[in-house]
Amino acid sequence: MSRSEKYLKIKNTKGIYQYKQNGQYMAEKRLQGKLHIRTFVSLFEAKQWQKKFDGTNDVLVEEQNNCYSTLKEVWKTMQKKHFPLLATSTKSIWIRRYKLLENLEHFPMDKITPSKITEWVTARVEYFSTEEYQGSGRGVAGRCNLNNELNMFVTIFNWYKQSEDFEKEALLLTCPVKPKHRKLGFIKPLPDKLKQINVQDAFMFFDFLRPMYRDLAKLQFFTAGRIGEVAGIQWKNVDLKNRRLLIKETCVWDMSSKMFIELKPFPKNREARAVFITDEILEILNNRLAFRLARNDYVFHVEGEPLNYCTIQVNYKAAQRKSGIPYTGTHILRHGMAKLARQVGGGLDAVLAMTGHKDLKLADHYSKSTEDDQKNFSEKIMSHIRKEVGKPSTTCEFGNVIRLGNFKTG
Repeated sequence: MSRSEKYLKIKNTKGIYQYKQNGQYMAEKRLQGKLHIRTFVSLFEAKQWQKKFDGTNDVLVEEQNNCYSTLKEVWKTMQKKHFPLLATSTKSIWIRRYKLLENLEHFPMDKITPSKITEWVTARVEYFSTEEYQGSGRGVAGRCNLNNELNMFVTIFNWYKQSEDFEKEALLLTCPVKPKHRKLGFIKPLPDKLKQINVQDAFMFFDFLRPMYRDLAKLQFFTAGRIGEVAGIQWKNVDLKNRRLLIKETCVWDMSSKMFIELKPFPKNREARAVFITDEILEILNNRLAFRLARNDYVFHVEGEPLNYCTIQVNYKAAQRKSGIPYTGTHILRHGMAKLARQVGGGLDAVLAMTGHKDLKLADHYSKSTEDDQKNFSEKIMSHIRKEVGKPSTTCEFGNVIRLGNFKTG
């Protein structure tokens, strides 16, 4: 294939081409007779590299044939061997997060050192902080840090170390991503977004939903479930007699269109969990029994068809807007129940029981202290202080106290 078939020449530039397949940019620079090539997400980055690159701290095209696999080769092998074990949504998220790492994919794994990661982070932060990027429009210029991409590299590297395909070459390598890189990757503070909906706001939110979506949201809240798990509940897993509901199947939606793809036979952590059917949950299930169809096992459906995430989003957003609650998204109900479980149950055991998490760190993250907790504890502490200060003291002695009126300065 000729270069013209694979690339587009960029006008008014020399040595920069655009890939027709993915829209990225390839920049070339020849120094001392040796050709250096790099790939960039944006034209701005390609121009900056071509302008500033002096030949140091880089891998030459001719020198890449060593005993270590490149990041690209590791990534391709990981997709082939490990991706079949992942959820569809997880695969889509990982592929999206890998996009920024494509600038490093031509490097052998041993050449991706902490200094190379520092260089990569610095360049990305510089680009995302430019007026060009910040003015690129709503939904695009919202990046706050590089944590997701750095975590993605760590995930790839850990798989690389554990994989039998690379066990010999990876034996002596250590992960180049260090704690300092997350600090260097800071661009701007995260927006102040409330995630743990309280009981009052939850029920106000329910009141503004249409009947089916009200039942869906309530069941999500009462079971502390992920929205895909609740939308995928099957009647075969509902035991009304023994009051036992099994959270097992999960709806999988396309990341772009938000349309239903498949019913996955297990939840995110691959372990089904049982939920006790309380009176409130029983009322919801009895409501849905009236809509049960023959040869259709979905508790929630629209004329026999599984729910699409886009329709759930539309209904949730409308109710959130009309009710005036300061929360957005579908995951707030799971966070809210996790927080409530910790408050009522008194610890992380209650959170684990309600959410089904296996990791204490995740349970703590979902139910962590918020501004409302600070307000509550602050009022209790100040109330205690007021009582203590207001009590007459029975131990204080004023024998050594000098009145200011009798005290003279020299």
